[in-house]
Amino acid sequence: MYDYLDNRNIKQYSLYDRESKVNIKDFCRTVDRGCSFEDFLISLPNILAGRDLKEAARIIAEAKKTSKKFILGMGAHVIKVGLAPLIIDLMENGIIDAVAMNGACTIHDTEIAMVGHTSEDVAKEISSGTFGMVKETSEFIIKAIKSNRDIGCGEAIGKALDESNYPYLDKSILCMAYKFKVPVTVHIAIGTDIIHMHPEFDGNAFGTATHRDFLVFSKLVSKLEGGVYLNLGSSVILPEVFLKAVSLVRNLGFSLKNITTINMDFIQHYRPLTNVVRRPTLDGGKGFSFIGHHEIMFPLLCAAIKHYL
Repeated sequence: MYDYLDNRNIKQYSLYDRESKVNIKDFCRTVDRGCSFEDFLISLPNILAGRDLKEAARIIAEAKKTSKKFILGMGAHVIKVGLAPLIIDLMENGIIDAVAMNGACTIHDTEIAMVGHTSEDVAKEISSGTFGMVKETSEFIIKAIKSNRDIGCGEAIGKALDESNYPYLDKSILCMAYKFKVPVTVHIAIGTDIIHMHPEFDGNAFGTATHRDFLVFSKLVSKLEGGVYLNLGSSVILPEVFLKAVSLVRNLGFSLKNITTINMDFIQHYRPLTNVVRRPTLDGGKGFSFIGHHEIMFPLLCAAIKHYL
């Protein structure tokens, strides 16, 4: 017979005296038919993401009340799940102070402005070699950059859209940001976007423009003390760009210790968690991470921000 541990003399204590991490006072509440958004918001449990979502929204609202900056970094999926109207609304109401996006955002945003639809069936087109070979999108974006060599990608495309007569400009983040004078920076990686395959693409022009946008973005980050940076749906490009901008502005002597960073995505990725949530807030501030569908989580956050404002 194997020897076994005698556990008859363990030391026990009372449940009534034990400190617990979960309490019924933090449980969710039921809501009645016809409840207000405030009722719904209060009903969320004050536990984990339910608690954090409310806290993040309060922090953003308080930052805006004290004239601090709120910068949004975004990936293209945000546009493809229909969230552009929310971003445009936050810009129009002075809540979002600047937007940083990857190159794919410019393509989907431009196509929405042009025809009101975007996002081709890649699986269907890749076998025949027709994926990414659309004519009008590439011509417009490439011409916009080549024609405005003294400004960055975001401003150039926004300006070109504003000067166009496309029917859905009010759904374009780039166009409406240009109208509202909200800076938009575009951070491209050559070879990642469909327009890079086209013979008219000018690497010199785009490289200069996106480098200018990096410096514009860095200038915005230098003013982020006490403010908030939200990374929405970018798993590689924007987290890397943000971390380099943080290092650059700190190297130049700007104070950037009390910042709030937020990552929202539908899957946990290494770079956003490390380069947005954790590393920039090591010397102060706070980082949040929310995992869930953009089309559900971001509207909740936006509504909560407006509630606290």
